[in-house]
Amino acid sequence: MASANSFVVDENDLQAVRDDGDTATVRIAFDAGNGCERLVQRIIRFGPGRSAERTLDGKQEVLFVVHGRGRLHVDGRTHELEPDMGVYLVPGETYAVENTGDGDLHVLSVLAPEDRAAAAGERKVTIRLDDQPELEASVERSFRYLVNEDAGCFDMTQFMGIVQPSKAPFHSHTYDEVGYVVAGEGIAHVGGRSYPLQQGSCFHLPPDEVHCIENTGLGPMHILGVFHPSGSPANRTYADNK
Repeated sequence: MASANSFVVDENDLQAVRDDGDTATVRIAFDAGNGCERLVQRIIRFGPGRSAERTLDGKQEVLFVVHGRGRLHVDGRTHELEPDMGVYLVPGETYAVENTGDGDLHVLSVLAPEDRAAAAGERKVTIRLDDQPELEASVERSFRYLVNEDAGCFDMTQFMGIVQPSKAPFHSHTYDEVGYVVAGEGIAHVGGRSYPLQQGSCFHLPPDEVHCIENTGLGPMHILGVFHPSGSPANRTYADNK
């Protein structure tokens, strides 16, 4: 796991844990042990075959498929998994992930406590990124929702942020956020320091922490973000004299 008070860690630097009889290798990027009190961000790589079952006890979970294909088995129902897909799992559900390919099924997981139950009849389990509209957050940023209230999730928001080559003004959010760089490179300016970002970088932005994400590449940076409580990625408070 990342060291305490760290804002950015690299996936490859995290300790990998795999339980006996399971296909999943799990790396914890952020949790209460390093300053993320409400969320647990994990990177999971499922090997071929069907994983051990997992039951969400008092937690809800959102997943994002980075690459690979498979099936999600949830309480007797099966859902196809494909790249760039978001998944919403509610407390009390038992699920397993089946990797139908030869390589790893690479998945991002974020856990959070349940605050408000999902609305009856409105919950979606899987959401394809390509089916979601692209919305403007600012001149240099746009985003697509994956899991939010439209999926029946009222506590967390999962979205794909698209950052054009630029350096955004310093700002802060009221929510607690974790992110993962899916593609691109740049710099996270947070906590009075600057951290390099690349594919596989994980970051944590605590509530009201002044920061900015700079895209230093030639093309757009894609960042999978999850924050709690739910809201809009476009909401921000600008820092004075930054």
